[in-house]
Amino acid sequence: MDRVAKLVSERAVVVFTTSNCSMCHSVTSLFSNLGVNTAVHELDREPRGREMERELARMLGGRVPAVPAVFIGGDLVGGTNRVMALHLAGELVPMLKKAGALWL
Repeated sequence: MDRVAKLVSERAVVVFTTSNCSMCHSVTSLFSNLGVNTAVHELDREPRGREMERELARMLGGRVPAVPAVFIGGDLVGGTNRVMALHLAGELVPMLKKAGALWL
């Protein structure tokens, strides 16, 4: 948990992914298209990635796979469905602005 918490605290938007996850790519692409400088951590390339993935699954209520796991402003938002729902509802951009990830 310490590693996840440390990484989450380093940037306004943090996404935990795996390198072969298409939904992860969709989420990171959305943030990129919005102009967000996202910290992306590919768990299959992290030395303690398996451990972090288990912790993320616990944080997500046992959801497997635990990626993508999106944090905005240090808070766990959820995965692809939650991020896309927020975006379609017009709630994602205000959330990103509040976290300091967007200025316009």
